[in-house]
Amino acid sequence: MSLLSKMPSMEASSLFSIYTSLVGIMMLVRSMANEIIPQQLRTYLYEKFYNILFDSTKSSPRLTLVIDENWGITRNEVFNAASTYLPTKITPSTQRLKAGKTARQKTVTTAMENGEEIIDSFDGIQLKWKLVCAESKGKPKENIYYELSFIKKFKDRVLEAYIPYILSSAKQLRHEEKVIKLYTRHISSREDGGGLWGSIDLEHPARFDTLAMDRALKKMVIDDLDRFLGRKEYYKKVGKVWKRGYLLYGPPGTGKSSLIAAVANYLKFDVYDLELSNIHSNSELRRILVSTTNRSIIVIEDIDCNEQMQDRGHQNWNGLNSERKLTLSGMLNFIDGLWSSCGDERIIIFTTNHKEKLDPALLRPGRMDMHIHMSYCTPQGFKILVSNYLSSQSNNHPLSEEIEGLIEIADVTPAEIAEELMKGDDPDCVLGGLLDFLKHKIEDNKIKAREAKKVQLEKAKEPRPVKSEESEWVQFKI
Repeated sequence: MSLLSKMPSMEASSLFSIYTSLVGIMMLVRSMANEIIPQQLRTYLYEKFYNILFDSTKSSPRLTLVIDENWGITRNEVFNAASTYLPTKITPSTQRLKAGKTARQKTVTTAMENGEEIIDSFDGIQLKWKLVCAESKGKPKENIYYELSFIKKFKDRVLEAYIPYILSSAKQLRHEEKVIKLYTRHISSREDGGGLWGSIDLEHPARFDTLAMDRALKKMVIDDLDRFLGRKEYYKKVGKVWKRGYLLYGPPGTGKSSLIAAVANYLKFDVYDLELSNIHSNSELRRILVSTTNRSIIVIEDIDCNEQMQDRGHQNWNGLNSERKLTLSGMLNFIDGLWSSCGDERIIIFTTNHKEKLDPALLRPGRMDMHIHMSYCTPQGFKILVSNYLSSQSNNHPLSEEIEGLIEIADVTPAEIAEELMKGDDPDCVLGGLLDFLKHKIEDNKIKAREAKKVQLEKAKEPRPVKSEESEWVQFKI
């Protein structure tokens, strides 16, 4: 009797043991499948399995979202994001694809063809995408849209989680593949704003690791850019516009333009080159700057050469007349006034060869947040240039030590060093020529210094007007 009473508990124990063993085996098989079977093949098998079960899901009500190419009078961001995201979900079962490449792309890319379907999954939801190109009655252009279908009960999760995921993924993909544009005015192009801005691809190869720039200063700039990019919510919390201003100053040839290109390549931001000499009023300046896009760099070079930016004292502050001319106040209003809020995630870079000529109102934090001195070439910068133009092994050349010593006293720019390094491929000849160049440069600098001192002494000997303390007569002091 006692043996019979124990049988049910023994059977339950055995069943539980078998169940746990099966679960363990299934988890092991799943783990091995994820490690052994490629992701594309897993997606393909899943798609086939999904198609087999598709008939059984017809009983569940389904919903189809139509995602048009346009939304009102503007491009539909969801359509653009889907066009970027879906090519990453193409599987071996796809029958028809479009293929092509641009001059900048290294490989051929593919995209969906009309009528093709792609199965995707997200958070346990199965979704089917279909591209439709339909003729529009009375319109010369095709009506292009995506159909996204799924079980209706998942509508909220698709709208609140899946679509934002598509937008985020597409943004990241575009950032990785983006071709940076250099915009300038006075190029007629309907694609770029009706002739206001025209653009070309910015193919400048400058990167931070190739810049002949002090290592500590370079790191400081990179850290500042990274901190700026990650502080959107912080700027919003403290009530500041999400922008950053930089002043690059130093002699010509010290790498200001190369640093701008390196920043653009690092951030993947488009560049707007703004010529103040071609702008004639504050209202025109506002109209031009508002037409620039977010995630861009606005460059104003040689700001010290623009008369309106040098002296506020000679400007006409009458309201109507000041709108008809470009003034320092108009520039300041865009940098940190009310008009500065017309755009987010912008970098504004000013360059000058003579920082001392700038009005102090331009230099304060909030307008030019970071002042970067682009100095003459240093021994550290020389090593980077040698690695760029010759080879890293050339830094151990017997002449390198002597060259580095001369560079410290020669007041030579990175552009001058680079020009000498480009004169050949043989390190012996090139570095020998650079050594001679530096010696001549030092002698020339000494001669110029003596001549400058002579001129200064001659000016000191000239009579200068002095106002007498006892009368209003102007006397000359010898």
